[in-house]
Amino acid sequence: MHFEVLCTDLVSRARRGRLKTAHGVIETPVFMPVGTQGTVKATTPSELLEVGAQVILGNTYHLFLRPGLEVIQHSGGLHKFMGWNRPILTDSGGFQVFSLSKLRRITEEGVHFNSHIDGSPCFLNPEISMQVQQTLGSDIVMAFDECPPYPCEYEYAANSLDRTLRWAHRCRAWAGLRRNGTTPLVFGIVQGGIYQDLREKSARGLVDLDFDGYAIGGVSVGEPEVEMMRAIDNSEPFLPKDKPRYAMGLGTPPQLVEMVARGVDMFDCVLPTRLARNGTAFTGAGTLNLKNATYRTDLRPIEEGCSCSTCRSFTRSYIRHLIKAEEILGLRLITLHNLHFYLNLMTQMRTALDAGTFAQFRENFVANYAKYQPQVAGREAESEE
Repeated sequence: MHFEVLCTDLVSRARRGRLKTAHGVIETPVFMPVGTQGTVKATTPSELLEVGAQVILGNTYHLFLRPGLEVIQHSGGLHKFMGWNRPILTDSGGFQVFSLSKLRRITEEGVHFNSHIDGSPCFLNPEISMQVQQTLGSDIVMAFDECPPYPCEYEYAANSLDRTLRWAHRCRAWAGLRRNGTTPLVFGIVQGGIYQDLREKSARGLVDLDFDGYAIGGVSVGEPEVEMMRAIDNSEPFLPKDKPRYAMGLGTPPQLVEMVARGVDMFDCVLPTRLARNGTAFTGAGTLNLKNATYRTDLRPIEEGCSCSTCRSFTRSYIRHLIKAEEILGLRLITLHNLHFYLNLMTQMRTALDAGTFAQFRENFVANYAKYQPQVAGREAESEE
């Protein structure tokens, strides 16, 4: 078994787990920093290890277009290319095809689209996506899917889901023919939009294919938070308890806590790095916009008691100066703090689950956190990451 549930919460559906991959063990619940183009913005691999990253996310679409498979393959795979020797999960490219490509044509075989970089014609389908991800050397690969927009009509969502399930069959068949000791874990992706019956149909259809894990996709695409949580609630009950569950592209800190309580094990989101580049830092009481004049002479760290390298060495005043002076170091310092905050949040939840105190942790964290609604949703405009 690749995944083991170590303990469960008595009040919610939260669980503490352990996922084994070719490049190491991942303790769950886990947050995966987003390294779409072979780098987590503004950080080095050693800095990622220092802030507690266990696994990072790369993206098939972006790496397929640039630098191209031949470059990465010549370097010995994505791990060696970027100097990261821990697990890597790669998104299939489906979300980017449908969100970034202005011109695309969907057929049963796959998707014809134009590169967002130079407009050149490209083609992705289940088999190519799987081949690309295996060539990258990913530890966890995602099945190729269609991510429907929000909002969309029921008929569109239903037809899209049926195609995604057929593509999932092809991804599973491709992986099955190549299953060996070095084959990556393969996750299916639950779709179905905001429709409860489609979510159930998707989850049940994927479970029948016996994937190594299951992601819940089509969330954080512009829908209200209540619909986001409903999509999780409409998918999770139909997923096996002995397989990892991954909510794609989510979310804010309170959302992560609430989704762990709903039985989700794995998360990724661009918010910690993207908002850092806008001068925004995360704390247990909410977010700070360090561009504000109120921090001009503030000699406190970003967050009192934080053990990250930024908070150990630098003040809000200095970081604000760097941002106003457009010095790159300012954005790097906030990025490192934000990643530490997210990863430490997951550590705190794992500790609470081990101790049987998750319900109390959940209540205290959500109550103390000033709810923040970012202007940029977690999975929008991923070309920037």
